Amino acid sequence: MKIGILLGSTREGRVSPQVGEYIKNIATKRDDATFEVVDIKDYKLPLLGESDVVEGITAWNEKLASLDGFIFITAEYNHSLSGSLKNALDLAREPWANKAAAIVSYGSTGGVRAAEHLRAVMGELQIADVRTNVAFNLFTDFENGTVFKPADFHVKSVESMLDQLVTWTKAMKSIR
Repeated sequence: MKIGILLGSTREGRVSPQVGEYIKNIATKRDDATFEVVDIKDYKLPLLGESDVVEGITAWNEKLASLDGFIFITAEYNHSLSGSLKNALDLAREPWANKAAAIVSYGSTGGVRAAEHLRAVMGELQIADVRTNVAFNLFTDFENGTVFKPADFHVKSVESMLDQLVTWTKAMKSIR
C-alpha cells in the first residue's frame, strides 16, 4: 500500500515540508505501508477555471491515482484550509474516491478549524477520514513560528493515527 503525505501549503516560508518530514520519519518505521511526501507546489496547478493548461492537472491526478491513501498536512489560514489545498482537491475527483485519509494540522489553535473544514470537503469527494488526527500549535510546537520542534507526546498520536489510517486504507482498497 502506498500512502501519500500531501503538503497542503504553497506559501513562501511555509512549514508544511518540516511537518511532512516529521510524519514521514515516524511512518517509515512501519512495514505495513510505504509513505511518500507529495508536494502540491511541484505540480504548478492552475486555479480552477483560470487556465486550460492540463499538464500539471494530469500529473496531479495520475499521482493521486497511484496512491491508496492520504495524510493531509494542512495549515490553518483564516479559520480554514489553504486556497492552494482546496484548489488541488477540486482539480481531481475520481482519484480521491473510496480512499482513506488522515489530517495533520497546524496553526495558532492547532489548525483544528482547517481540519474540520477539510473533513467536510473530503466527505463530498468520497474520502473516508479516520478519527484520530494530529494538531500542532504554532506557539508550542514551533520556534518563532518557523522552526518545527514538536513536543515528544505527539509521537503516540501520530502512531495511533497511522494505525487507523493503514487499517482503513486496507479496507477501502477492497471496494475499489
